[in-house]
Amino acid sequence: MTEQPSGPAAASTAADPWNDAEAAAPQSPLRVFWRQFRRSPLALVGGAVLTLFYLLALLAPMVAPSTAEEMDRERYFHPPQSLRWIDADGHWHLRPFVYATRLADPGAFRYEDDTTRPLPVRFFVNGAPYHWLGLVPARVHLFGVDAPGHIYLLGTDSFGRDVLSRALFGGQVSLTVGLIGIAISFSLGMLLGGISGYFGGLPDTLIMRSTELLLSIPSLYLIVALRGVIPIDLPSQQVYLGIVAILAFIGWASLARVIRGLVLSLRRSEFVTAAEALGFSRMRIVVRHILPNTMSYVIVAATISIPGYILGEVVLSFIGVGVQEPAASWGNMLNQARSIRALTSFPWLLFVPGTAIFLTVMAFNFLGDGLRDALDPRRVGGRS
Repeated sequence: MTEQPSGPAAASTAADPWNDAEAAAPQSPLRVFWRQFRRSPLALVGGAVLTLFYLLALLAPMVAPSTAEEMDRERYFHPPQSLRWIDADGHWHLRPFVYATRLADPGAFRYEDDTTRPLPVRFFVNGAPYHWLGLVPARVHLFGVDAPGHIYLLGTDSFGRDVLSRALFGGQVSLTVGLIGIAISFSLGMLLGGISGYFGGLPDTLIMRSTELLLSIPSLYLIVALRGVIPIDLPSQQVYLGIVAILAFIGWASLARVIRGLVLSLRRSEFVTAAEALGFSRMRIVVRHILPNTMSYVIVAATISIPGYILGEVVLSFIGVGVQEPAASWGNMLNQARSIRALTSFPWLLFVPGTAIFLTVMAFNFLGDGLRDALDPRRVGGRS
């Protein structure tokens, strides 16, 4: 039988850090990040919501029961339909169904269910043709009902278009405008801020005075003024690119100022001095050695800034100078709910895009808070 150490020897063994498995096992930066990130339930929820939304936007042509422009001229302002499993006679159905409807009051757009015509919901049905990712032709939709029936789970708008389909297609615009805008503006902000902080002198003066000029102009008025330069009659794709360019143009200034401050604190570091001693070019030192050390801040700032780009597109489309009909975006969907009658009689016109915008902005803020805590070097030493 092995004799166990006792007394001071036992205390020394218990205090030995090599007996701690977590201390003995080296952890990669990714594992340390995940250990810190998962401590925030709200950040995990925000990441899950955004993953779902971007997945739905990517698969919008297949998930949507119809196209964004398809109109049903017999069902303007149709209310959302309920999925049912029990019919009017109390019989259970093996698959969910909706009732066909008829217009009971044309003046009030009041519809009644035709309980004699249940329409079973079928999955992976053939419908309107589309090109997935703009390349692959297909016509399979996630769900639908047999023709000539229609299913409107979130109702229709003033043109008889399916609100669910338009929300899904609108997400492709409203969600990607933030990602593309951030990619452009943050690339400019990091590069110009890095040059300003490292080179100093005339480049620093010119870049910083430019940022002060942009930051002195109210962003909303600048967005509207720049949008006025773009012709109204351009195709929606070109308008979309124009909006991205506008938002990216006004978004780089604040980041450049912050990056400049970070670079000023890094340019006298030992690894920078070593790179200079090895004869590396100054631009290579900025791009390859200094800017990567600002990425923890940049990732958090990008996550928190994306909602601003989304709201910028929403504002432009809401006031009628953004993405134009019949193309869909969350902003021009909100534009249809501006009237008092729409707010009181057809609340789903406001509720659907408004909820999508609210959840997206909140999810990005939750995710940004979690990333900030997980990437904070002062917290890395903490244990779960």
